Amino acid sequence: MALFTTLYSGSSGNCALVLHRGRYLLIDMGKSCRTTLKALSSLGLAVSDCEGILITHEHADHVAGLETFLKHYNVPVFSSAATLDMLESRGTLPPAIDAVAIDGRTEEIGGFTVKSFPTSHDVPCCGYRIRTPDNHVMALATDLGELTPVVAENLAGCNLVALEANYDAFSLHGGPYPYYLKVRIASDRGHLDNRACAAAVLDLIQDGCKKFALCHLSQTNNTPELALTTVYNVLLSAGVQPGRDVLIQAQSRNEVSAYIEF
Repeated sequence: MALFTTLYSGSSGNCALVLHRGRYLLIDMGKSCRTTLKALSSLGLAVSDCEGILITHEHADHVAGLETFLKHYNVPVFSSAATLDMLESRGTLPPAIDAVAIDGRTEEIGGFTVKSFPTSHDVPCCGYRIRTPDNHVMALATDLGELTPVVAENLAGCNLVALEANYDAFSLHGGPYPYYLKVRIASDRGHLDNRACAAAVLDLIQDGCKKFALCHLSQTNNTPELALTTVYNVLLSAGVQPGRDVLIQAQSRNEVSAYIEF
């Protein structure tokens, strides 16, 4: 049995977890070391159970807790070469840490098989496709302004997809953000909105995926209710019944979300 959850997921910090028989991978660590350790403890997991940390990119909401964590725990870190170079230049990665670049290739990490793929963001950024020891497959793609063919290819055929639903377009454009930030978020190198996420979910359902986690919801420009309503409406119009035909779960910004078995 394989399980997925997020310890926290949103514009203020992101950390996801893939678990199989007590061993796990973390994806990102965007809040404090203390917050992350408390979340792991609530799940009954020790740091010694962690096979590695996958980093999507260098932005603070994905790496804010990493430096302190790595000062205390010798856990290998995996990411693109560009991201690792940036983290090393900031002093985030201690010299003793095993930092492995996995740009576009497959890496065996403990019993997990991990492939990275690039996403369309304003700094080098990647998603991950992960095969568990029992041959279940999930993929995570957040921080992407558009769903490129490479991303779509790596999400296809998964048992579970964790996909960004960052903002509601009406809330963003009518909200308090300055104009330049609204343009950045809505660009093809920014973030995925609820409607684009919904369209991707419908395509992936037709590929056979039945379980989805909606991730990286903006606190200012989105709500779980808005994200779920948008996705549900698209699916219902196509004759797909959420809860009966597919599982759609919006991940919590500040708390550990319920496990999804995949």
